[in-house]
Amino acid sequence: MLSRSAGLLLGLSALTLVGCSREGELVISEGVGITAVRTVCPAVGIPDYTGDVTLFRAGGQQTAQDIDVTAVITNVRPTCNDQGEQVYTEATFDVFARRTDTRGARAVQLPYFVTVLRGGSAIVTKRVGTVVVNFADGQERASATARAGAFIDRSAATLPEEIRRQITRQRRPGDPDAALDPLADPAVRAAVQQATFEMLVGFQLDQQQLAYNATR
Repeated sequence: MLSRSAGLLLGLSALTLVGCSREGELVISEGVGITAVRTVCPAVGIPDYTGDVTLFRAGGQQTAQDIDVTAVITNVRPTCNDQGEQVYTEATFDVFARRTDTRGARAVQLPYFVTVLRGGSAIVTKRVGTVVVNFADGQERASATARAGAFIDRSAATLPEEIRRQITRQRRPGDPDAALDPLADPAVRAAVQQATFEMLVGFQLDQQQLAYNATR
Protein backbone atom coordinates (compact mmCIF):
# COMPACT_ATOMS: atom_id res chain seq x y z
CA MET A 1 0.00 0.00 0.00
CA LEU A 2 1.06 3.56 -0.59
CA SER A 3 1.77 5.89 2.30
CA ARG A 4 -1.13 8.17 3.16
CA SER A 5 1.14 11.13 3.93
CA ALA A 6 2.22 11.63 0.33
CA GLY A 7 -1.10 10.81 -1.24
CA LEU A 8 -3.43 12.99 0.79
CA LEU A 9 -1.71 16.13 -0.45
CA LEU A 10 -3.32 15.50 -3.85
CA GLY A 11 -6.32 13.47 -2.82
CA LEU A 12 -4.24 10.32 -3.09
CA SER A 13 -3.37 7.94 -0.27
CA ALA A 14 -3.12 4.23 0.40
CA LEU A 15 -4.55 2.16 -2.41
CA THR A 16 -6.09 -1.23 -2.96
CA LEU A 17 -3.87 -2.83 -5.57
CA VAL A 18 -5.38 -4.62 -8.51
CA GLY A 19 -2.11 -5.14 -10.37
CA CYS A 20 -0.99 -7.57 -13.05
CA SER A 21 -1.23 -11.14 -11.78
CA ARG A 22 1.44 -12.71 -13.95
CA GLU A 23 5.18 -13.22 -13.78
CA GLY A 24 7.22 -10.26 -14.88
CA GLU A 25 10.78 -9.29 -15.65
CA LEU A 26 12.24 -10.25 -12.26
CA VAL A 27 11.51 -13.48 -10.45
CA ILE A 28 13.41 -14.23 -7.27
CA SER A 29 12.63 -17.82 -6.37
CA GLU A 30 15.90 -19.73 -6.03
CA GLY A 31 18.61 -19.94 -3.43
CA VAL A 32 18.45 -18.44 0.02
CA GLY A 33 16.87 -15.01 0.38
CA ILE A 34 13.69 -13.25 -0.61
CA THR A 35 11.03 -14.53 -3.00
CA ALA A 36 9.22 -11.93 -5.09
CA VAL A 37 7.71 -11.30 -8.49
CA ARG A 38 8.23 -8.02 -10.31
CA THR A 39 6.83 -6.72 -13.57
CA VAL A 40 7.26 -3.55 -15.60
CA CYS A 41 3.46 -3.24 -15.63
CA PRO A 42 2.28 -0.83 -12.94
CA ALA A 43 -0.04 -1.89 -10.16
CA VAL A 44 -3.51 -0.40 -10.63
CA GLY A 45 -5.73 0.77 -7.81
CA ILE A 46 -8.14 3.27 -6.29
CA PRO A 47 -6.66 5.62 -3.66
CA ASP A 48 -8.41 5.85 -0.31
CA TYR A 49 -11.23 8.41 -0.12
CA THR A 50 -11.48 8.79 -3.94
CA GLY A 51 -13.48 5.69 -4.82
CA ASP A 52 -16.85 7.26 -4.04
CA VAL A 53 -18.46 10.68 -4.32
CA THR A 54 -21.47 12.32 -2.70
CA LEU A 55 -23.27 15.24 -4.35
CA PHE A 56 -25.59 17.44 -2.31
CA ARG A 57 -28.53 19.52 -3.41
CA ALA A 58 -27.72 23.12 -4.31
CA GLY A 59 -28.01 25.33 -1.26
CA GLY A 60 -28.28 22.35 1.08
CA GLN A 61 -26.05 21.18 3.89
CA GLN A 62 -23.83 18.10 4.04
CA THR A 63 -26.51 16.03 5.72
CA ALA A 64 -28.28 12.82 4.76
CA GLN A 65 -31.46 14.77 4.02
CA ASP A 66 -29.67 16.91 1.42
CA ILE A 67 -27.92 14.11 -0.50
CA ASP A 68 -28.62 14.33 -4.21
CA VAL A 69 -26.47 11.64 -5.86
CA THR A 70 -23.98 9.08 -4.59
CA ALA A 71 -21.63 7.09 -6.80
CA VAL A 72 -18.89 4.51 -6.39
CA ILE A 73 -16.10 3.17 -8.62
CA THR A 74 -15.86 -0.61 -8.62
CA ASN A 75 -14.83 -3.63 -10.71
CA VAL A 76 -11.49 -2.16 -11.83
CA ARG A 77 -10.13 -4.44 -14.56
CA PRO A 78 -6.53 -3.73 -15.64
CA THR A 79 -4.75 -4.87 -18.79
CA CYS A 80 -1.13 -4.24 -19.73
CA ASN A 81 0.80 -4.33 -22.99
CA ASP A 82 4.49 -4.54 -22.10
CA GLN A 83 5.84 -5.58 -25.49
CA GLY A 84 7.30 -2.24 -26.55
CA GLU A 85 9.52 0.45 -25.13
CA GLN A 86 6.35 2.23 -24.03
CA VAL A 87 4.38 0.06 -21.59
CA TYR A 88 0.67 0.77 -21.90
CA THR A 89 -1.70 0.00 -19.04
CA GLU A 90 -5.46 0.43 -19.28
CA ALA A 91 -8.11 0.05 -16.61
CA THR A 92 -11.81 -0.42 -17.28
CA PHE A 93 -14.11 0.27 -14.36
CA ASP A 94 -17.79 0.53 -13.48
CA VAL A 95 -19.53 3.43 -11.80
CA PHE A 96 -22.71 2.66 -9.85
CA ALA A 97 -24.82 5.66 -8.89
CA ARG A 98 -28.00 6.31 -6.92
CA ARG A 99 -30.15 9.44 -6.79
CA THR A 100 -32.68 10.46 -4.20
CA ASP A 101 -35.10 12.32 -6.52
CA THR A 102 -36.23 9.96 -9.27
CA ARG A 103 -38.41 12.45 -11.14
CA GLY A 104 -37.48 12.96 -14.79
CA ALA A 105 -34.63 11.69 -16.93
CA ARG A 106 -31.23 13.01 -15.91
CA ALA A 107 -27.59 12.74 -16.97
CA VAL A 108 -25.04 13.12 -14.18
CA GLN A 109 -21.46 13.96 -15.15
CA LEU A 110 -18.80 12.69 -12.77
CA PRO A 111 -15.16 13.71 -13.31
CA TYR A 112 -12.46 11.14 -12.59
CA PHE A 113 -8.67 11.20 -12.69
CA VAL A 114 -5.98 8.79 -13.81
CA THR A 115 -2.49 9.43 -12.48
CA VAL A 116 0.82 7.61 -12.66
CA LEU A 117 2.82 7.55 -9.45
CA ARG A 118 6.52 6.69 -9.29
CA GLY A 119 8.31 5.51 -6.19
CA GLY A 120 5.20 5.80 -4.05
CA SER A 121 4.94 9.60 -4.12
CA ALA A 122 6.15 11.31 -7.31
CA ILE A 123 3.36 12.13 -9.77
CA VAL A 124 4.51 11.46 -13.33
CA THR A 125 1.30 12.27 -15.20
CA LYS A 126 -2.29 13.12 -14.37
CA ARG A 127 -5.31 13.43 -16.63
CA VAL A 128 -8.97 14.10 -15.89
CA GLY A 129 -11.91 12.53 -17.74
CA THR A 130 -15.67 12.42 -17.29
CA VAL A 131 -18.06 9.50 -16.98
CA VAL A 132 -21.76 10.16 -17.61
CA VAL A 133 -24.41 8.19 -15.72
CA ASN A 134 -27.88 8.36 -17.33
CA PHE A 135 -31.01 7.95 -15.22
CA ALA A 136 -34.35 7.25 -16.89
CA ASP A 137 -37.52 8.84 -15.54
CA GLY A 138 -38.39 7.13 -12.26
CA GLN A 139 -35.07 5.27 -12.11
CA GLU A 140 -33.26 5.37 -8.78
CA ARG A 141 -30.09 3.48 -9.70
CA ALA A 142 -27.97 3.56 -12.83
CA SER A 143 -24.48 2.60 -13.93
CA ALA A 144 -21.86 3.38 -16.55
CA THR A 145 -18.51 2.01 -17.66
CA ALA A 146 -15.39 4.06 -18.25
CA ARG A 147 -11.75 3.44 -19.02
CA ALA A 148 -8.44 5.11 -18.26
CA GLY A 149 -4.96 4.43 -19.57
CA ALA A 150 -1.37 5.57 -19.28
CA PHE A 151 2.07 4.96 -20.79
CA ILE A 152 5.24 4.24 -18.83
CA ASP A 153 8.79 4.10 -20.18
CA ARG A 154 10.07 0.54 -20.02
CA SER A 155 13.56 1.80 -19.23
CA ALA A 156 12.29 3.72 -16.21
CA ALA A 157 10.45 0.65 -14.87
CA THR A 158 13.45 -1.67 -15.38
CA LEU A 159 15.97 -2.24 -12.63
CA PRO A 160 19.63 -1.47 -13.42
CA GLU A 161 21.54 -4.64 -14.23
CA GLU A 162 23.87 -4.36 -11.24
CA ILE A 163 20.85 -4.12 -8.91
CA ARG A 164 19.26 -7.13 -10.57
CA ARG A 165 22.43 -9.15 -10.09
CA GLN A 166 22.67 -8.14 -6.44
CA ILE A 167 19.09 -9.19 -5.77
CA THR A 168 19.07 -12.42 -7.77
CA ARG A 169 22.50 -13.71 -6.75
CA GLN A 170 22.02 -17.16 -5.31
CA ARG A 171 23.11 -17.59 -1.73
CA ARG A 172 23.86 -20.96 -0.23
CA PRO A 173 23.09 -21.90 3.37
CA GLY A 174 26.16 -21.05 5.41
CA ASP A 175 27.19 -18.06 3.31
CA PRO A 176 27.88 -15.01 5.51
CA ASP A 177 25.04 -13.06 3.87
CA ALA A 178 22.69 -16.01 3.29
CA ALA A 179 20.03 -14.70 5.64
CA LEU A 180 20.35 -11.05 4.64
CA ASP A 181 17.54 -9.45 2.67
CA PRO A 182 19.05 -7.63 -0.35
CA LEU A 183 16.37 -4.96 0.06
CA ALA A 184 17.91 -4.06 3.42
CA ASP A 185 20.63 -2.30 1.40
CA PRO A 186 19.49 1.35 1.06
CA ALA A 187 20.88 1.56 -2.50
CA VAL A 188 18.95 -1.54 -3.60
CA ARG A 189 15.78 -0.41 -1.87
CA ALA A 190 16.01 3.03 -3.48
CA ALA A 191 16.57 1.53 -6.95
CA VAL A 192 13.56 -0.77 -6.58
CA GLN A 193 11.40 2.12 -5.39
CA GLN A 194 12.55 4.33 -8.26
CA ALA A 195 11.56 1.65 -10.80
CA THR A 196 8.15 1.02 -9.21
CA PHE A 197 5.05 2.62 -10.75
CA GLU A 198 1.35 2.65 -9.91
CA MET A 199 -1.58 3.82 -12.01
CA LEU A 200 -4.33 5.25 -9.81
CA VAL A 201 -7.95 5.91 -10.75
CA GLY A 202 -10.52 7.78 -8.66
CA PHE A 203 -13.14 10.50 -8.67
CA GLN A 204 -11.76 14.01 -9.11
CA LEU A 205 -12.92 15.51 -5.82
CA ASP A 206 -12.71 19.04 -4.52
CA GLN A 207 -11.33 19.68 -1.05
CA GLN A 208 -14.79 19.67 0.52
CA GLN A 209 -15.73 16.34 -1.07
CA LEU A 210 -12.40 14.80 -0.09
CA ALA A 211 -12.79 15.97 3.51
CA TYR A 212 -16.32 14.56 3.61
CA ASN A 213 -15.08 11.14 2.47
CA ALA A 214 -12.20 11.17 4.94
CA THR A 215 -14.30 12.02 7.98
CA ARG A 216 -17.60 10.21 7.54
